[in-house]
Amino acid sequence: MAGPRYVYAVCRPFRAALQAQLIGVAGAPVGLLGHHGLVAVVSTVPERDFAEEPLHAHLADPQWRAAVVRAHRGVVDALTAVTTPLPLRAATVCPDDSALRLMLETHGAAFTRALDRLQGRVEWSVNVYTEKQPTGMSEEAERFVTRLHGLLSRYADESCFRDPQDSMFFGAAGRTGHTVLNASYLVSRADSEQFVELVDRLKGDAPGLRVELTGPWAAYSFTRENDDDDEGGENGESAGAAEFAGAQKAKRTWVS
Repeated sequence: MAGPRYVYAVCRPFRAALQAQLIGVAGAPVGLLGHHGLVAVVSTVPERDFAEEPLHAHLADPQWRAAVVRAHRGVVDALTAVTTPLPLRAATVCPDDSALRLMLETHGAAFTRALDRLQGRVEWSVNVYTEKQPTGMSEEAERFVTRLHGLLSRYADESCFRDPQDSMFFGAAGRTGHTVLNASYLVSRADSEQFVELVDRLKGDAPGLRVELTGPWAAYSFTRENDDDDEGGENGESAGAAEFAGAQKAKRTWVS
């Protein structure tokens, strides 16, 4: 039986096969819907949970919301292995295929511009922590972070910073010490090996600091809420945080 369409990402048509039996939100298999040169990556989800009113109610439950975000990211990660996806907010739902095609039609130009900007690029997240928080470390850490960012920016088309204390998207619970950098870099796949090698070399220049590199991810932090807005880069919105914020606003994620 047909039901609402959960939309993970938009991309251009691609030939590579997705992972066999790729499962998404609510345990639903993942499929593709093409329209005018774009492909929406979707799955059919139960109306009892994903119609507008129950979706809004479910998103108030942190555990339910977290499960949706994990499944959402799992599908986008699988896409990143075979193409350049434009990740949509977690809990983006269309009531049917007609509404999904209308979304692709209405926002097609913005989707295409964003895909042009992201094509062949991935996101790397770099976090720097003090192992403890000794006196005098702040100035030394600031000098290291400034140098680190300057060198990494040579390989990045764009970068963005989040609140150093905000590690909910890329970080892990239970860390000790103080966060001094939480940044993401948009790097071409061709330059990614050199980017990673540079981070590894610079780790040795930071006694008392822990440098962590994660990725490659889809370009979550460089997916703008409004692609017509020229604001972005270092001052741009973190789409990692935006994804969580969007999951709390069902009225904005239900596409009718």
